[in-house]
Amino acid sequence: MVTKEEVIEQYEIEAMDEADNVDLSEDDLENGSKGQLIKRAGQLRDRRNELNQMASERASKRDDLNAKTREKVDEAQEHREKRDELNEQVQEHKDKRNELNAEANELFDEVEDLKQDMELGSGKSIEELKEEIEDLEFRQQTEVLDADDERELIEKIDDKREKLAEKKDKVDDTSELDDLVEEAEEVRSEASQHHQKVTELADKAQEHHNQMIEAYREADDIRDEADEMHELFVEAQEAADQHHEDFVRVQKRLRELDKEEERERKDERAEKREEEKEEAEEIYQKFKEGETLDTEDLMKLQKTGLL
Repeated sequence: MVTKEEVIEQYEIEAMDEADNVDLSEDDLENGSKGQLIKRAGQLRDRRNELNQMASERASKRDDLNAKTREKVDEAQEHREKRDELNEQVQEHKDKRNELNAEANELFDEVEDLKQDMELGSGKSIEELKEEIEDLEFRQQTEVLDADDERELIEKIDDKREKLAEKKDKVDDTSELDDLVEEAEEVRSEASQHHQKVTELADKAQEHHNQMIEAYREADDIRDEADEMHELFVEAQEAADQHHEDFVRVQKRLRELDKEEERERKDERAEKREEEKEEAEEIYQKFKEGETLDTEDLMKLQKTGLL
């Protein structure tokens, strides 16, 4: 399993340093001055933006890795389909090879049966029979034999000659056997060609199988990296969300302080107006009593509407 640290190093992405994060305590929020809160809001905003950028980069890397994972899975699927296609061809050639071998075996069995019928595979050969006849004829010519031995020798010579003639006739009549042997050998040769195709296609199917396994393995490795990259994305995004939430809280607190200041200003203005009104009433009373008013007093009366 790949680790986050390995993914960070491999894809050269910026690691998130928690020391750069901006903290916001309840005491800071409630008791911090407006100036302090404005500064803290700026820090939170800037760090939030940095973290959002970091999260975006990690999400992009994660998406790239997920896309590569899908490419590897598709590649593996292509090898699987090619392997299965080749295996089907292997089976077809196997069936044809077995069919032809069975046919060749039957033909060779017919050859053996025919040989047995022709007795070519047993008994003495033509040359052996010729030698035996020559030996017997030599005896007949060189030895002195009585009538019985002479007759027996002649019968042996005739018997050998008959066997020789039969053997020659059979040898001369082997065209059917030759044709059958040729046919059997052709069928066996065709079966061998199908066996060769079985071997070639099986080797190719195994290559695609091995490539399929490798592609699936690579897909698993890349998927692990994508999962770790997603964890890194979540880490940065959650930190960014926390900074945004704190930024919003500070902004809300600043608006509250603004409202408090506005209320204080309103109260001060109302109090000032009340004081000015009281002062103007006193001046107006003096005016009614006949006292002479200076320009400033007249302006105060005009301001309050008493003149």
